[in-house]
Amino acid sequence: MKRRNFFSLLLVFFSSLLLTISCNQAPQQTPNASSSLSNTAPIVIGYSNWAGWWPWAIAEEEGLFAKNGANVQMKWFDGYLESLQALAAGQLDGNSQTLNDTIAFAGDAVNGQVAVLVNDNSSGNDKVIVTEEIKTIQDLKGKKVAVEEGVVGDFLLSLALEKEGMSRKDVQIVPMETGAAAAAFASGKVDAVAAFPPFWSTALKRKGSKELISSKAFPGAIPDLLVVSAKLIKEKPEQVQALVKTWFDVREFMAKNPQKADEIMAKRAGISTEELALYKEGTKFFTLEENLEAFSPGKTMKNMPFAAQKMADFMREVGFIKKVPDLTTILDAQFVKALANQDKKS
Repeated sequence: MKRRNFFSLLLVFFSSLLLTISCNQAPQQTPNASSSLSNTAPIVIGYSNWAGWWPWAIAEEEGLFAKNGANVQMKWFDGYLESLQALAAGQLDGNSQTLNDTIAFAGDAVNGQVAVLVNDNSSGNDKVIVTEEIKTIQDLKGKKVAVEEGVVGDFLLSLALEKEGMSRKDVQIVPMETGAAAAAFASGKVDAVAAFPPFWSTALKRKGSKELISSKAFPGAIPDLLVVSAKLIKEKPEQVQALVKTWFDVREFMAKNPQKADEIMAKRAGISTEELALYKEGTKFFTLEENLEAFSPGKTMKNMPFAAQKMADFMREVGFIKKVPDLTTILDAQFVKALANQDKKS
């Protein structure tokens, strides 16, 4: 379930050539869609293998897009990076991605990138795994910590160190891809690793290893979003509104039909329902009210304007972005606000 890793934006052009021949084809529009919708080109939304985004498969299978007047084609990506590149290159109308990746790609996205919905927060799925003798964050001082620099595991590590009055300079950062980092820890080459699933499972195979801290300790630090192009918002705002409404219909379906919902998501993810339960445990799905809070200004990581600035500063410091994009343009609460007002009137 590799996700949340960003590479150079120079790959965008190269990926645009590959996508036409290598990306998985998206499922066809549900046969329940109305004839009026089928006469227009669908908007194309990307998603990939993360627990917070699997529910979109329910929207397709249960005809929930058509119910809300949304003409949507979901495109599944086996590689999360490919979905990021596709949206940046203008090959998608929207994508499921994290806030930090949105910041990384927004500056060069040909049609702009705007987060319109918080699907979930990582609430334990991102972890720092350590050896038996490391008991506290302070014990990491001088230790070798394998991380994929600039991604959410690195950000989680930085937050944990900062909380204890430390910084990345107090540890020996060993930069490597997340899968390789977990393998290096498991084989005894480093003292700690920051990883997301399923890689922390690999890390925990090392005898005596344990979780030191997880994203659960930092609510709001790792939000997973529906991000659409600024072009789509300008040209088809009613479709963006229908998308947001559909998501909450999906959440209602999950609450009322948990077994069927789990079966659909597990099938889409290619995992067992038992594995699904494990990953859902570390995923906090957001209510409409929590969305409103997330988009609002504030001084905690639960407030995305604050979180976005903190992430952007971090990414610039570690060299992942040269310039912080205009953060005021990448968050748009109008659609969740409109839905909330609609609910109040009904």
